[in-house]
Amino acid sequence: MIENIFSMINMRSFSSLWFWIVFALYWSAVSRTLVGAPYDMIVQARKGDAQSLEDLHALVAIHVRRRLDFTRRAGHWALGFYTAVMTAVFITAFSYQLEFAQALLLLITPMLIVRLLGLRLAFRIERQNLRGAALCRAILHHRFWVQVLGIVSIFITAVWGMLYVMSRSALGL
Repeated sequence: MIENIFSMINMRSFSSLWFWIVFALYWSAVSRTLVGAPYDMIVQARKGDAQSLEDLHALVAIHVRRRLDFTRRAGHWALGFYTAVMTAVFITAFSYQLEFAQALLLLITPMLIVRLLGLRLAFRIERQNLRGAALCRAILHHRFWVQVLGIVSIFITAVWGMLYVMSRSALGL
């Protein structure tokens, strides 16, 4: 029983279906909910639905306020933590050639970039007090760049994973 569980969740990430499912679910979720608001609500608000626009303003205001409060209170601690984790994962991935750490690095790095883009958007929304069509435009512009990052990330991860698996199979590992 235990062997079956560990055989399903192994540390061979690039050849594991679980890694690719998590990877796809992450990019799907990140492009669906933007700054706390679901994509379909943004589209409805942009078309002129008054209730969707009101809901959009409320959700975005809550999300922006929470994110910026956390950043102002503990942003430097979060930055230090992320830097330490990324350094440890990077060293483990390339100094020790661990597949799991390489896969984790290829998963976490774009996640951090998406978080930074979201933080940048939150500061812009607060600074410019974006509302209505300008808010929808800013969020959809953010979504475009998140999707571009997703495409690039998926491509790089797929190529790296394919090369890793092929090189290991050629060596007989």
